[in-house]
Amino acid sequence: MLKILAAVVVLAVAGLLVAAALRPPTFRVERSVLVNAPPEAVLAQISDFKAWRAWSPYEALDADMQRTYGGAERGVGATYAWVGKKAGAGRMRVVSTTNREVAIALDFDKPFKASNTAAFTAEPVGDATRVTWAMSGPAPYVSRLMGLVFNMDRMIGRDFETGLSNLKSVAERN
Repeated sequence: MLKILAAVVVLAVAGLLVAAALRPPTFRVERSVLVNAPPEAVLAQISDFKAWRAWSPYEALDADMQRTYGGAERGVGATYAWVGKKAGAGRMRVVSTTNREVAIALDFDKPFKASNTAAFTAEPVGDATRVTWAMSGPAPYVSRLMGLVFNMDRMIGRDFETGLSNLKSVAERN
């Protein structure tokens, strides 16, 4: 009986390891919202990292978070680094901007190392703007294994939904 139980456990673990290996090697999380403001008003809030304090859900994670701004004031070359107990540590850099998109290189140091890309697009829809917040990057094996238990799209997606709702309020007020 004990040998059968051990064999079942070994097969289950092997199945999980194989299932993780078969998951995609990259990830993408994306959410959108319709904002009653022009694209340039929305993108102005995104390309200026100091403005993120008014709408980013990550800004509220840690009251003692230390922030460092550098490079350009806004747009390409603007940088933002953070260190916090709850927020971990990392940095962002605006790598490109157009009249419809802001792309950001996003590097995490804590609680884990990762390099991803965040993109905010703003597409006119009548008198409004559809704003999309997306993050993509590599999914190493450990991430794929954890993804069998934790749904990253759901976890990060909720944050994106909150941030986009906050961004909508800020852009529509200005």
